[in-house]
Amino acid sequence: MNIYTKESLIEKLKEISAQGWIENGRHGNDGGIGNTLEDLLGIEENNLPIPNAAEWELKTQRLKTSSLTTLFHIEPSPRAMKFVPSILLPHYGWPHQRAGEKYPETERSFRMTIHGNGRSDRGFGVQIDNKERKVLISFDSSKVGERHSVWLEGVKKNIGLGEIDPQPYWGFDDLEHKAGTKLLNAFYVQAAVKRDKETKKEYYHYSKVLMLQRFDFSGFLKQLEAGNILIDFDARTGHNHGTKFRLRQNCLPDLYEKVTEII
Repeated sequence: MNIYTKESLIEKLKEISAQGWIENGRHGNDGGIGNTLEDLLGIEENNLPIPNAAEWELKTQRLKTSSLTTLFHIEPSPRAMKFVPSILLPHYGWPHQRAGEKYPETERSFRMTIHGNGRSDRGFGVQIDNKERKVLISFDSSKVGERHSVWLEGVKKNIGLGEIDPQPYWGFDDLEHKAGTKLLNAFYVQAAVKRDKETKKEYYHYSKVLMLQRFDFSGFLKQLEAGNILIDFDARTGHNHGTKFRLRQNCLPDLYEKVTEII
């Protein structure tokens, strides 16, 4: 396995970029961009060996993709209440689309994406309380779309149409710690992608490299408020798949204090 300094890694990334289109080394692997780059660098998966700089990661992404990047999983507080399976799913959930088929007829679902720049069509959104230092989940029945009127009647019977009480939340300190342990200093490499129509082989051009340093929690809150960081719920009666914070394409640099353009 190769060992790099930050300077030698930068030079190697420039060399790789200068090669132009490079064939995917991991055919059929969704992580082909990252895996192929690791092969070119001669490093092990998810391991960026820079001596005396253990807090560095290699992050890769396709250019011009609409896919979201999962930052981390964290359940809302108070954790002891198990808010998603105990409150949101039974009181604000709806019949699972495969209830009575793959799952029992009583199977319910609570799958939703929310952020701080508006409400979902079921009236949920994110509130940032800087005074209390909390990111809160909020419900406003007046923002529910007409097509969910039958569901809203069920919510009214289950728990009423007021704000969630108590409101589930994430404390700033918990979020900052969680994000800080996941969003390390990073070399952020983006690649253009093309596919050969005849061979179906995929090729990458590693055309953009940024060096990202020092996670900035204020930037994290700004992106959450702007709707570029989203909170995903994915629960059904039989299983809670976890609550995820996810990020829109090209917004990763906004979460760091220092951004250096390499290529």
